[in-house]
Amino acid sequence: MKPKTLILVIVIVVALVLLKIFYLSPKDKKADGKQAKAPTALVRATIVKKSELDNVILSSGSVMANEEVMLNVETAGKIISLPLQEGKEVRKGELLAKVNDADLQATLEKQKAIQTINEEKERDLKALLAVKGVSQEEYDLALSTVQQGKADIDLTQAMIAKTEVRAPFDGRVGLKNISEGNYVSSADIIASIQQMNPVKIDFSIPEKYSAQVHVNDTVRVKIASTGRTYIGKVYAFDPKIDATTRALKVRALVDNEKHEIFAGSYSEVSLILRSENSVVVPSMAVIADLRGQTTYVLHNGIAKLIPITIGIRTDSSVEVLSGLSVGDTIATSGIMALKNGIGVKIQNLKKLK
Repeated sequence: MKPKTLILVIVIVVALVLLKIFYLSPKDKKADGKQAKAPTALVRATIVKKSELDNVILSSGSVMANEEVMLNVETAGKIISLPLQEGKEVRKGELLAKVNDADLQATLEKQKAIQTINEEKERDLKALLAVKGVSQEEYDLALSTVQQGKADIDLTQAMIAKTEVRAPFDGRVGLKNISEGNYVSSADIIASIQQMNPVKIDFSIPEKYSAQVHVNDTVRVKIASTGRTYIGKVYAFDPKIDATTRALKVRALVDNEKHEIFAGSYSEVSLILRSENSVVVPSMAVIADLRGQTTYVLHNGIAKLIPITIGIRTDSSVEVLSGLSVGDTIATSGIMALKNGIGVKIQNLKKLK
């Protein structure tokens, strides 16, 4: 036999031996009833439980006075008195401005004098009527005159009241726009008055959170001008979604006892939405794929991929609306090595028990 042929034969024999060792031997072992060991993944896990979960929604807001009114007169005329002091606190009902009412005052005095005479006449006729000294018609006419006179006086007093500008509530007066002696009409704004404790914070949240916001929900408000953060409460919100922005307008109240927050200020609002007694899992346990959200449930040493529906999500936790039950064991680490149906070994099994 030639040397080349001998070498070729030896190579073929060695190849057949190696093929038998690495490929045919496992099959032979299976034939002998010796099964190959199934792969096992090493993971960490946690038990699903219920807890409260806070969802913080960030928004920008604007500060508004609790109450605000632009002060103007109801009757045009010359300002004869302007006792308001700019930037000062005033009490409800306090006189702030007065329009000239000399003609109305003169009319009122005349009406009161006539009314006095008419009332005396009515009393005399009433006494005569009692002794049949006058007819009922004469007395009724005198009584009607008295009643008409009283109505005229009430009307004049109401017109005089329209020449006065009084504080509608306790608050602080702003800067005035006119001076004493100016002629003003109802279109002229004398000044503004604002009630600044508490203050209102207006902000908007996305439509998808509209069903989760409630009166008395907590808000954290950071005011740019002071650099401080204040705690407030939601007290009202619109009954409809804005069709343009697809957002819900919300209003909160914040205490401002030191009057350091000014109306019109920019604010950063954190609305805390709380979901009570929810099924909560760590964020790392949730897997996102083309089918949606899934997680691995571990049962009898086997990993099973389960589709879930999630709700509120925070940096560390996720609310699960469906797919999991309290007491389920889910994988929290080693997830990349898992496949549906694979065997698992839990590293922290003692702690879970």
